[in-house]
Amino acid sequence: MAKRTKKVGIVGKYGTRYGASLRKMVKKIEISQHAKYTCSFCGKTKMKRRAVGIWHCGSCMKTVAGGAWTYKSQPQGWKRENEPSKME
Repeated sequence: MAKRTKKVGIVGKYGTRYGASLRKMVKKIEISQHAKYTCSFCGKTKMKRRAVGIWHCGSCMKTVAGGAWTYKSQPQGWKRENEPSKME
């Protein structure tokens, strides 16, 4: 079978709609939400997203609450605290 998309990947389903920059942002989010993550209980790469904020390990059958798009979300204010200040 021929490869269907060259650059767009998972957002090829949107076609030419919504604009390129919006599709690039959505691509980053959709790749991270469909990826499998390492389970913090058993250590296997089996943690998968079930619904918004619900993550399930297929190996040890643990279900945990996490981030909406990634298994572990960044703490609130993380970006502002770790950025170099602009007043320097």
